Amino acid sequence: FALIFSIGILVDDAIVVVENIHRHAVRGGRRLLEAIPQAVDEVGGPTILATFTVIAALLPMAFVGGLMGPYMRPIPINASAGMLISLAVAFVVTPWLAFRLLGPRRAAAHADAGAVRPSRIDAVLRRLFTRLTTPFLHGGTARRNRRLLFAGMGLLVLLAVGLVGVKAVIMKMLPFDDKSEFQVVLDMPEGSTLEQTRRVLGEMGEVLATVPEVKDFQFYAGTSAPINFNGLVRQYYLRDQPYQGDIQVNLTDKGGRSRQSHQIARAVRPRLAAVARRYHAHMVLAEVPPGPPVTAPIVAEIYGPSDAGRRSMAREVERVFGDTDGIVDVDGSVEDPRARRTVLEIDRPRAASLGVSQADVVSTLQAAMGGDRATYLDEPGAKYAVPVLLRLPPAALASTADALALRVRSRTGAMIPLSDVARAVDEPWAGAVYHKDLRPYAYVTADDAGSEDSPVYGMFRLVGRLGQGAAGGRAPDQSFTGAPAGDERYAVSWSGEWEITYETFRDMGIAYSVGLVLIYLLVVGQFRSYLVPLVIMAPIPLTVIGVMPGHWLLGAPFTATSMIGMIALAGIIVRNSILLVDFINHAVAQGLSPEEAVVEAGAVRAKPIVLTAIAAMLGASFILADPIFQGLAVSLVFGVLVSTVLTLLVIPLLYYAMLDHRRRKAARHDEGAKA
Repeated sequence: FALIFSIGILVDDAIVVVENIHRHAVRGGRRLLEAIPQAVDEVGGPTILATFTVIAALLPMAFVGGLMGPYMRPIPINASAGMLISLAVAFVVTPWLAFRLLGPRRAAAHADAGAVRPSRIDAVLRRLFTRLTTPFLHGGTARRNRRLLFAGMGLLVLLAVGLVGVKAVIMKMLPFDDKSEFQVVLDMPEGSTLEQTRRVLGEMGEVLATVPEVKDFQFYAGTSAPINFNGLVRQYYLRDQPYQGDIQVNLTDKGGRSRQSHQIARAVRPRLAAVARRYHAHMVLAEVPPGPPVTAPIVAEIYGPSDAGRRSMAREVERVFGDTDGIVDVDGSVEDPRARRTVLEIDRPRAASLGVSQADVVSTLQAAMGGDRATYLDEPGAKYAVPVLLRLPPAALASTADALALRVRSRTGAMIPLSDVARAVDEPWAGAVYHKDLRPYAYVTADDAGSEDSPVYGMFRLVGRLGQGAAGGRAPDQSFTGAPAGDERYAVSWSGEWEITYETFRDMGIAYSVGLVLIYLLVVGQFRSYLVPLVIMAPIPLTVIGVMPGHWLLGAPFTATSMIGMIALAGIIVRNSILLVDFINHAVAQGLSPEEAVVEAGAVRAKPIVLTAIAAMLGASFILADPIFQGLAVSLVFGVLVSTVLTLLVIPLLYYAMLDHRRRKAARHDEGAKA
């Protein structure tokens, strides 16, 4: 994707150089060999500066940290290296190719013909820009019209950003990719038997069998499914209890179905959840994450001074999760309070008096319930010996009576029933205590399947409810950037996808800011002015006018890849401003008035600017259909389209306004000096 992303911007330097060579060639009066050096020299400075502005915008992204760093790093590194190589090609190879392809005969023909009339396109562009800019350059209302234009641009930027506020454009870390599988994770009430877990998995399998896109599925009861991308972080490989089960669901090939895997999962989730609720179980439908895996899309970590208080708060938070619209797959670390367990306690004094050791009691019970390898069968042709397990039949494991009826040999040789030295005790399930960074905590997990389909929005709905005291009338402290400072008060720390989203957009925002500063410094060095760079960088906010409505029109969420496109746009659009401002400076230096220079800049530089914009848009269009990088493509296509059109009008007028202000100020200063 880094190479695909780079295709559109790698040809920009060559387009600018070739277009300027062609413009000088058709003007006539010189041989092509004489025109090429002057044409390249004319655009050399702004082209070098424009290339380094794109690199300055992209390269800081290589230092984004966290789990998203490795995903993003190839784009800025490869694109920056490609830009440097393309710059060298544009200055060395492109002029040579232009000379070879245009040919000496064509150059001589132009030299003999003298001045050549402007082409039809040039004449149309000149008339167009004259008509567009006249209301803003001439007449008593020109200044007012310019101010209204600039205010209108600012209003459009605010309206575009407002699409996020009204949820017309949804913010999300990464959209779901269309995968060929998903996983159903089942947690029965603690103490459930393997047979009960298997029965519930079977009912869920009946639901899955009715989904036409499901090719096959496998049950895993009391053991974990083969490790996958999700299981690395969620530690599914530790799921080996009888009350835990998984279903690995495989879908038909993408080409054989109309629905994406995420749509299938959303459709089947309510029916699977209904089966789990009938048995007081927790069900999680885990899709393959498009980016770094997390424990769950929404995670609330509960900290506090006591274990009982943390458990109580976790149950209340879990209840709030379950009562909130759009929140699904609710689960937590606190065990079901109705769960019981049977513990076999050894009467140590009596066992000692009968000469029975505790180790013998444990080994006998372990052999009876778990099985003991009594011997091995050596079958002909078998690679390994077949173990023979000695244990009680499955029907006898339903109660402890058969196990306690077993006998164990004492030191005297007598066979003592286990019921004489041990007894079965029914007690509440022992709760586990989880620690994170050496601090005890409990947690509640969930996912968001609401209208936004973004965990961040679901999390903030929960934040509002907890802040209003929905957790049993208590409003715990809430932390969004790490665990709370202390355990004196009960607090909720939000994690999951929010944590990665916050870290990624924070780091990318810093990279964006660093890129803007580098661009400003580069332009200051070129134009030797602190005000001109602000004019040149003015179209950067205008990219929002294209980016946000583009996401809205296509129904695409604004993701981390969309932010990459926004950052790249900063360098791409500044290139256009540099070409326009540099041309105006050259035109004014050659004797044109600022008004004439503005029209000439738009008419002459429109062709290379539009060509580079089309190249960037075509390069990005190849990844519009990709679910993950669609945001990058939308940002580039719509951002380049709208900002290029606006830049051709706004930047020359904004630069003219600055020149006009300087001219008026100088005139007033001269009048004051004369007075």
